[in-house]
Amino acid sequence: MSPIRLALVGLGKIARDQHLPAIAATEGIELVAVASRNASLDGVAHFATLAELLASGEAIDAVALCTPPQGRHDLAALALKAGKHVLLEKPPGATVSELGPLVAAAEVSGRTLFATWHSRFAPAVEPARAFLSEVAPRAVTITWKEDVRVWHPGQRWIWEPGGLGVFDPAINALSILTAILPRAVFVTGAELSFPSNCAAPIAATVDLADAGGLKVHADLDFLQTGPQSWDIAVETDRGTLLLSHGGAKLTLDGQVLSAQPEAEYQNIYKHFVELVAEGRSDVDLAPLQLVADAFLLGRRVDVAPFHD
Repeated sequence: MSPIRLALVGLGKIARDQHLPAIAATEGIELVAVASRNASLDGVAHFATLAELLASGEAIDAVALCTPPQGRHDLAALALKAGKHVLLEKPPGATVSELGPLVAAAEVSGRTLFATWHSRFAPAVEPARAFLSEVAPRAVTITWKEDVRVWHPGQRWIWEPGGLGVFDPAINALSILTAILPRAVFVTGAELSFPSNCAAPIAATVDLADAGGLKVHADLDFLQTGPQSWDIAVETDRGTLLLSHGGAKLTLDGQVLSAQPEAEYQNIYKHFVELVAEGRSDVDLAPLQLVADAFLLGRRVDVAPFHD
């Protein structure tokens, strides 16, 4: 089968840091075009907008949307209508409800829609899921703290409605959580800290549970300096299972069970190639639904304004 001819829509930090090297390292897909108002790549066809790209007649099979989540629905709908496969960066949209029509459009057009959760493709996530399928969890603690000034420098969209604030990184933890636990979880309470000049929280605590009474507590912060914390600790009868480094390393009471080099985005594109070949879509909304529920149930706390 010929390689999937891919267009990258949005050429910001995440596209340059993760998508470009992953595409280059993945068999079965090649980058042939970029749509971006502010950036271009040498040797790759460039267009200011996706609409301009689709109207040009440039031969593409798929698009990867690396734009902010606000407005991504319209871009995905446009691409599906044009008969293109669509890969969505996380979160897949600014709202939960906007994804349903895209799933329906993909089915009608016979195209693949892939809502990526890159942290699920971290190397220790599957070993953690396999362990917890045999050993029941007793309690879970999530510590997800990073520095927004490092990971999203000057990106004001993250503080606007739909930008998610601290839940932009924390949804990675929720995507792992919903992948490794044997039962679905739901939000039972939350406290969200909003800077006075932002429409999205900069820190939060979230409590969750499952139908069997499992308790999950998440401590989230977007102002962490120094070492960054991306850890999920699960208490079990066999000891404490710790998924650390964003899902790259798995230990049980300090004993290493799994530790491999990071290859999340390359695995995303490998999965996308497989989905297209099989004529399937992959859209799991559970992590985004949990964020929406945290906003619904969360008690708002006003904090000092945020400045880059």
